[in-house]
This record gives sequence, structure tokens and C-alpha cells, in this order.
Amino acid sequence: MKLTGWWSRRSNPEKVELYTRWSYHLFVLIEVVSIGLGVLARTPPSLGGWLFVLVAAHSVLGGVLASRALDWTVGRRARPHRLMAAHGVASCVLAAAALALYRFGGARHGEAVAAMVVGTLGFGIAALVLCLSKTRHMLGLVLAAGAGTAGVGLGLGLRPGVAGGFAVGVLIAGVFLAATSGFSAWLLRAVWELDAARELQARLAVAEERLRFGRDLHDVMGRNLSVIALKSELAVQLARRGKADAAVDQMTEVQRMAQESQREVRDVVRAYREADLNTELEGARSVLAAAGITCTVVAEDAELPARVQSALAWVVREGTTNVLRHGDARRCSVSVSVSVGAERGCAVLVVENDGVDGGASTGSGTGTGSGSGLAGLRERLAALDGTLEAGPVSGGRFRLTARVPVGAARAAAAGAAASGVAR
Repeated sequence: MKLTGWWSRRSNPEKVELYTRWSYHLFVLIEVVSIGLGVLARTPPSLGGWLFVLVAAHSVLGGVLASRALDWTVGRRARPHRLMAAHGVASCVLAAAALALYRFGGARHGEAVAAMVVGTLGFGIAALVLCLSKTRHMLGLVLAAGAGTAGVGLGLGLRPGVAGGFAVGVLIAGVFLAATSGFSAWLLRAVWELDAARELQARLAVAEERLRFGRDLHDVMGRNLSVIALKSELAVQLARRGKADAAVDQMTEVQRMAQESQREVRDVVRAYREADLNTELEGARSVLAAAGITCTVVAEDAELPARVQSALAWVVREGTTNVLRHGDARRCSVSVSVSVGAERGCAVLVVENDGVDGGASTGSGTGTGSGSGLAGLRERLAALDGTLEAGPVSGGRFRLTARVPVGAARAAAAGAAASGVAR
């Protein structure tokens, strides 16, 4: 198995979420190294050790809050109000302690104090913004942090210029980190919503097709069943009145309409099961293009039997569905050709896409070709002496190949027509 299999097997929303989470986990390390170690190196060991522990605890608390906030962003848990309050209080306390150290400890701690004030409040804002959904609330949080820094500095007796400098640093860091966190949360939410919308679109398409089939069946059967019920009731009434010949005539008409209804239902079901190859090819092109996948369709201008076209159309439909649902495809090619060979020609359909891990397999049959979707296609093709091959090829691509002997299909269609005439 490839070392990157754990990444390539994930969907696009899962990849974006994983990247976002590990970015905030990295924030923990950055805060400890840039602020904690800086404070430890620039302050007396006894004081620096305690400050380092506090900064490390603050960074870990921020990492936990960020993780819970991302869960809230994608709708997996409630907003972590207690963690928000705890992290906000911890950020304010650490910043105030750093300002007090600058006020009473002298300017020799200036660099450590500046890094601690700006860093703890900046990273605190980054984690808290993930828990907010409105831009004005994010901006208000940044302004409150800057104003609070200036107010605490002035309250401790710092010169207005020094207190203002700390406040400006907090505002600059806060705006940058708030924008970064706000965009990350918005992007993650948008990616998951788009994925849910695409899944909903697929379900709606299936539901619409079922409704269409139901309407067609109702149109065919509704009127005939109503007439059959009325004529059956009339035949009963005629039989009770002793008019047997008239009752027989009505039941004969009922029998005729029942047979006609049976034939019409078969026609509806046959049309429902059959698919048009050209329609499916154009549909595959448009659907994949809408999903951001470049699709190339090459089809030879050859007259194929209706049964061959229907079988290959179902292969195109299933292959397109698998390209959308699995892997991370960027390009897809569909080709239809007729090879001239042993059995009076063979129709060959190839669907190939990139972005598939060669060692992975999926439940729908896109990895090893053993899923239920491909099993149904094999049954359709087997009825025409056709074959289906599916599996990964070199270059991280997946290839689906269907072959149907054209001569065998024509012979089967001729035999079916002859048997129908005989009946």
C-alpha cells in the first residue's frame, strides 16, 4: 500500500478538514516555540519556567478549542461555550500578567513581554473566531482585544505611547489571525455543504426518475383499470338479471383490456430499463464538467443494435456515477469504438479517469470491480455475450472496459423478433 493511501482515499471535504485541523495543531507548536521558548530565554529561570508552563497550557487549550470549534463548524457538536470562556479568560490573564511584568520588571523584559502580549491574544483570537459565524462579531473581538490591551496598560501606569504600541500590535496580529481563521471555517463549511448538495442532487435525480416512472405507469393503468372495474360490475349485474350472453360479452371486453394493459405495462418497463447511448454520453460530459472534471468523449459513428446501445449506456451511467463518488478525478475519457475481428465486430466502451489510488477498493466497485454496481452491469452484458473489465492501471488511473459482440446481439434481436411473429 502506498504511503499516501491514507490521504488519497479521503474525499475532498475530508482532505480540507484534515488540512485545517492539522494547521491548528501546528499553531500549538508555533505558540510554544515562538512565545514560550522566547519568554524562557529572556527572563530569569525561576520566572521564565512558570511563564513557559502557562504559555504551553494556553496553547494546548487553544488547540482543544480549535478542534471542538471545527466540529461545531461542520455541525457535529454544539458550540463549546465553556471552552470559549476558559480560553478567553486565560488569554486575557496572560496578557495582563505580561504587561504587569513590563511595568514592574523593567524594560529589560520588553521583547519577551511584547511577544507574550501579542502572541497570546493573537492565538486566542484565532481560536475564538472559529466559534463565531458573523463577521461583525469577529471584528468586535479584535477591537475589544486591542482596546482592552490599551486600557490595562494605562491602568498599570504605562505611558500612553507604550500602551498604544501594545494595542496596535494586538490589532495587527488579531486582524491577520481572525481573517485566517474566519476564512478557514467558511471554506470548510462551504466544502461540506457543496458535497452534501451534490449528494442531494444525485438522490433527487433518482427520486425524479422514480416519479416519472410512476406517472407513466399511472397514465397507462389508471384509465384501463377504471374501465375494467366498471365493465366487471356491469357483467355481474347482467348475470344477475339472466342476461348471460351480454355478461359474457362484457367479460370478453374485460379480458381484452386486461391483455392490452399487460402489453402497455411491458412497453413502459422496457422503455424504463433501456437507455440511449448518445444521451448518456452527453449527460456524462455535462455532469462531469459541472463537477469540475474535464471529460473527453470520442464515439465512432457506427450503427449499433438497440440492445447493445442500451447495455453500453448503462455502463456509461454507472461509470460516471463512480467517477463522481470515488477518488479525486480531474480528467475522464470515454470512448466507443467497434473493433473488426473474429465475431463479426465487437463494440468496445472504455471509461478511464485519474485520481484513483491503485491499491484502494471501494464498495461500489471502482477499486477491484467487485461491487454490486458492476455486478449488475456484468449481468446485462452477459445476456449479450459481453464482458466487463474494471481495475486500476498505471499512473493512478482507473479503467472500465465493456465489450459486446455486435453480431451476437443482432442475432438475438432477430430471434426475438421471429419468435414474436410466430406467437
